[in-house]
Amino acid sequence: MRFTSQTSSDGVTEQFFTLDEIPGVLWTPEDARGPRPLILLGHGGGQHKTVPGTVSRARRYAAEGFAVVAIDAPNHGDRPEDEEFGRVAAEMRAGMAAGGNPGVLVAGMHSHLAGQAVADWQAVLTAVQRLDQVGVGPVGYCGMSMGCGLGIPLIAAEPRIRAAVLGLLGVHGLAEDAVRITVPVQFLVQWDDQMVPRDQSLALFDALASAQKTLHANPGRHGDEPSFEVDDSLRFFARHLSRHESTVPEPQEVRKIAESKPAEHGLPLST
Repeated sequence: MRFTSQTSSDGVTEQFFTLDEIPGVLWTPEDARGPRPLILLGHGGGQHKTVPGTVSRARRYAAEGFAVVAIDAPNHGDRPEDEEFGRVAAEMRAGMAAGGNPGVLVAGMHSHLAGQAVADWQAVLTAVQRLDQVGVGPVGYCGMSMGCGLGIPLIAAEPRIRAAVLGLLGVHGLAEDAVRITVPVQFLVQWDDQMVPRDQSLALFDALASAQKTLHANPGRHGDEPSFEVDDSLRFFARHLSRHESTVPEPQEVRKIAESKPAEHGLPLST
């Protein structure tokens, strides 16, 4: 792992890095030392590791004592786009224009990316946990939309992940991996999602084998979930990860902002 830059502000240190061909960012509390819980952040389709919604969430988590890492998904952000991805993306867009099933078409795109994405995340997780300011603490995963589509196969394959916040996606292509997930899950659904049919989102929630899973449903369209969900996810991770050698306390106050700015997760159709 090679760090390329480092800045600190408001009590949080931000470090850009590359691991082989994987570009990423690590956020930690300023002057952090010793093991702490780590949260992996997966971005939405057509986005990258430093979109505003990802950065603000990462800094919020790090300010509470977590280590947080985000990477560019394959063929996204600072990573080159390969010819096969271009072909799959073009076929997906053509299928959408012809009135094809969005869930099936998006699932095909995610399936194309998932194998590489899982291997990338596992390599980054191993490398980051070797750092003094992170260590081998408990791990959580957070991803909406494409971040959910690539996160579910990762969580199913990776025993180090002990809790997850997921959502804004349907069951197509994910049922087989979902039934292998038994860690606590907080799952978000936008009740008026124009990209993901409600019944498909609920079917994915049902498919998760977790004994502890909670459905958060908010009115609004895809990507319009209220910003207080970030605070709820922080409370969720503090509760489930702090049980395992963590020194991160439960947040003292979780503010529900009625007139909240929509979070930024990207659309699954934008890839």
